[in-house]
Amino acid sequence: MMMIIDRIALLLLIVGGVNWGSVGLFNFDIVAWIFGSSMAIGARIVYVVIALCALWCISLLFRENATNEEYERH
Repeated sequence: MMMIIDRIALLLLIVGGVNWGSVGLFNFDIVAWIFGSSMAIGARIVYVVIALCALWCISLLFRENATNEEYERH
């Protein structure tokens, strides 16, 4: 179960990184564009979910290295 959560968190973190990259390179916020404004409730929810995923991914730094089989057993 943890492996699935880790992958979802990493995927959403990548989406957030691509969005920030587009803001930095092109001054274009993809999330704000999709939801009409960066202050729209949908955009704010996306920003919060991506921030929570980033916090979750911090735990990946502190986990012991394990093979995939050991990881899947837990």
